[in-house]
Amino acid sequence: MRRALVAGNWKMNGSRSDIGELISSLVAELGDGVNGVDIVVCPPFPYLNQVADAAHGSELVLGAQNLSEYSSGAYTGEVSASMLQDFRVRYVIVGHSERRSLFAESNQQAASKFVAAREAGLTPILCVGETGEQRSAGQALQVVADQIDFVVGVAGIAAMAEAVIAYEPVWAIGSGESATSQQAQEMHAHIRGLLAAHDEDVAAAVQILYGGSVSAANAEELFACPDIDGGLVGGASLDAQSFIRICKSVS
Repeated sequence: MRRALVAGNWKMNGSRSDIGELISSLVAELGDGVNGVDIVVCPPFPYLNQVADAAHGSELVLGAQNLSEYSSGAYTGEVSASMLQDFRVRYVIVGHSERRSLFAESNQQAASKFVAAREAGLTPILCVGETGEQRSAGQALQVVADQIDFVVGVAGIAAMAEAVIAYEPVWAIGSGESATSQQAQEMHAHIRGLLAAHDEDVAAAVQILYGGSVSAANAEELFACPDIDGGLVGGASLDAQSFIRICKSVS
């Protein structure tokens, strides 16, 4: 049976003081673990060491929001997988819609970053999802299929067994408008079916998260769907009590 996973993506938010208060609250409430749930926090790069130290010895796991597809070299401003390993990072978000839309990351670049993460022993959280225009045009299933198939084509289906997929409808992120549980379950089942066409065992085992205005109010209904294994939480993960409620609701 698949374990649940909740990952908090703090995005470009916080200060040393804010981050200290947030991680202290999370360690106090979630540090001993939540039954059946893996909990990941993904702070901005400058605070990785602070969060790693504060979470050390707890059940909270450290993640990063991005990585370079290159291992080293003249790539000013980039962060490699090996650098993330120095801070005990275990998960890394790849292909987030904000990286795709704001920084023009392509399916090819997302796939290259996925491979870089896997080669370093990190677990990529591969983000896929459609825009509002694509959903309105009836293209949602095909858009997500193209994103999944591209990574599988580059990395191979076996690599997906050591990865997490996050479905994030782009039109829901930060809008306060979540996909309905029916819409989310339909897409999650579609993703699992895409993987099953290559390898049924991998499809059955991979954790597929929902991301898109997840909140304490809608988490329980979303997480009750059979193919939704947890959430990639944005804004609500910056509020300790909301994130704690979300983590406990999935258990």
